[in-house]
Amino acid sequence: MVKPITLYSHAKGPNPWKVAIILEELNIPYEPKFLDVVEMKKEPYLKICPNGRVPTIEDPNTGITLFESGAIIEYLAETYDTKDALSFSTSPEKFYQSQWIHFQMSEQGPYFGQASWFARIHPETIPSAIDRYFDQIKRVHSVLDRELAGKEYLVGDKCSIADLSFVTWDLLVPWIFGDRIGEYDAEKTYPNFYAWNQRLMARPVVQKVVKDREEALTTGH
Repeated sequence: MVKPITLYSHAKGPNPWKVAIILEELNIPYEPKFLDVVEMKKEPYLKICPNGRVPTIEDPNTGITLFESGAIIEYLAETYDTKDALSFSTSPEKFYQSQWIHFQMSEQGPYFGQASWFARIHPETIPSAIDRYFDQIKRVHSVLDRELAGKEYLVGDKCSIADLSFVTWDLLVPWIFGDRIGEYDAEKTYPNFYAWNQRLMARPVVQKVVKDREEALTTGH
């Protein structure tokens, strides 16, 4: 019997929920452990995640402790998706899959995060920074839109961890743009991206995790 994986999480952060989607999709038992920001920055958490951020997983089935959401997702797929239901294990698809996970980690996550910070959190309003990172959100979506022309998913003919890794940051776009959301019309400007995102959002597991996140936010985790 598979023992539950511990998922260190935070209600507001999109990256732990990205991992939760993969755990749910693969039917891997897990126990979320919510930390506040102060707890992340001190012992004992720093012993398992020197970066002081979430997510981190502790897997009692293998003895592995791992941080960085992209690495965690690839680990979960390689360790538990033995039938390739949500991933690819042969060339060239496994490399294309990794390519898009790296793109998500290096482009979507950092740029969307900076857009969030300067538009909604930073104590000073810096229009040039906000404009820059809003433009980067649009650029990332334009890249995905081009790739998805004539395709339903990023790799092969099925939804995979490559696709699902983008979901939770995209959820934040309306909040990030706030009063300026009128300048961002994904359905009109990025129709391939928009249709793909709608397919991902319609998945029962994604809907469950979105609900779980809303409940966590409500309870103050």
